[in-house]
Parts: sequence; structure tokens; C-alpha cells
Amino acid sequence: MIESFQGNELDAHYLGFFDCFNRQLFYEAHEVLEDLWLADKQGPNGDFYKGLIQLAGAYVHLQKNRLRPSAALFKLAKANLEKYPPVHEKLNLTAVQMLMDGWLRQLEKDEFTINPLTPVHVPQLALQK
Repeated sequence: MIESFQGNELDAHYLGFFDCFNRQLFYEAHEVLEDLWLADKQGPNGDFYKGLIQLAGAYVHLQKNRLRPSAALFKLAKANLEKYPPVHEKLNLTAVQMLMDGWLRQLEKDEFTINPLTPVHVPQLALQK
């Protein structure tokens, strides 16, 4: 799959993350981006990639009906991503923060008793052109 994204302006693993994420393949999204994160852990995008991995992980927990661990990962992802400007690597982080805030609000509003992830209520991420 990564090969299909080769030759683009952005790294193929980064683009593969969004492809997997938007198809609700959250575990796979995490795995695809991990290769990029491991190479840049201490670099300028280390926390950015880590935050995106945590975001995907939060949805993995929702898929497994682990609502409190999901909320914890949303909070970790927010903390890592807020270190970056509003648009970073063509991703609107303001929109991503709003997305995470909404999912956290739903989890907390229902006191972690109702899983907000349903076949019709799924997250989507889009890169800016």
C-alpha cells in the first residue's frame, strides 16, 4: 500500500496513515506511521507523529470498547499536537483539536458508558492542498 503513495510531495508513510485512518483501519494507520516516527523520534516532527499515532490509538480503543483508555489517548494526542502551528505538514491541527475535543466531550458526557464510534459516526482527516 505504501508504494502507491511513493513519489508524492509528502512521505508515503504519512499519506498511508490518512488512507488507513479514513477507512477506519486505525491499528494499521498507527503501524504505518510508526516507521516514520521511529526515524524522527527526537526530531522536529517526533511529537507530531507521536500525537497522530496516539489519535489512531484512541480509535483502536473505541473499536475495542475501551472508553476510558481511549479518552486518555485523546488527551495525550492533544498535548503532543498542540506543540505545532495551526497547520503543520498540510494538516489543519485546529480542526484535529476540535475533532478530539468533540469525541472527548461525548465520552465524558455519557460518563464513559456509551461508545460514540458507530458505523455512521466515524472520524475523517483531510490534508490541505
